[in-house]
Amino acid sequence: MQVVILCGGQGTRIRDVAEDIPKPMIPIGGRPILWHIMKGYAQQGFNDFVLCLGYKSWVIKRFFLDYHLAGTDFSLRVGSSSSLRLHGSGASEDWQVTLAETGENAMTGCRLKRVEKYLTGDRFMLTYGDGVGDVDLHALLDLHASQGKIGTVTAVRPPGRFGEIELEGPRVVEFMEKPLLARGRISGGFFVFQRSFLDRLENDPSLILEHAPLVDLAREGQLAAHCHDGFWHPMDNSRDYQHLNDLWATGEAPWKTWTTPRLRAAA
Repeated sequence: MQVVILCGGQGTRIRDVAEDIPKPMIPIGGRPILWHIMKGYAQQGFNDFVLCLGYKSWVIKRFFLDYHLAGTDFSLRVGSSSSLRLHGSGASEDWQVTLAETGENAMTGCRLKRVEKYLTGDRFMLTYGDGVGDVDLHALLDLHASQGKIGTVTAVRPPGRFGEIELEGPRVVEFMEKPLLARGRISGGFFVFQRSFLDRLENDPSLILEHAPLVDLAREGQLAAHCHDGFWHPMDNSRDYQHLNDLWATGEAPWKTWTTPRLRAAA
């Protein structure tokens, strides 16, 4: 099954961290957040990726073109008879990556429509290039299959950004200073869609996936929810950037699932 990752946004709210690279390339522990997302999928058996590129797309293309060189030694002869010799096997990842130009200013729904020609199966997975989590992808797929809907979204509890209080009348019965998880749920991405969903999309740069396409799907009863109570966190601003890097630096990154063995084969 293919995994579509939306990588084209400009990330205007996090320009104070990195203004010269696209948002999916902002690093956690020296590696782009996009790499972390892909490692999480690949660990669970999903390693065929379609990246929807836009803003500063060449930065992402260059990262993958040079990927096999980044982790290995090599000898280079410069001159009229230039040559390159690698010392070692290089990258260990066994990924199929399609990098598709979907327009610098296109919105999310249009980006997905523009990679339709690269999608080959009856269903596909989709996520954003700026959020990490320890989502059980096989449980997500099982839920999607059991519900028989066109789409399934992973519903997460947003990280607590502010202190919460619980009231009974005028009395405070519980006070929580920036709880790990808030009580409500939001979309955390990590979607599964039937291919028929693509027929609902138009090649219109203003088409936003989260507006009419998903709103209509929900109103028609064709959108299921996979509730995820584990870790999930976006990288929306410099505070998120610092938090995720702190977790990585202390060895407490819950999304780093790729050190654990695979429990079963991919669906």
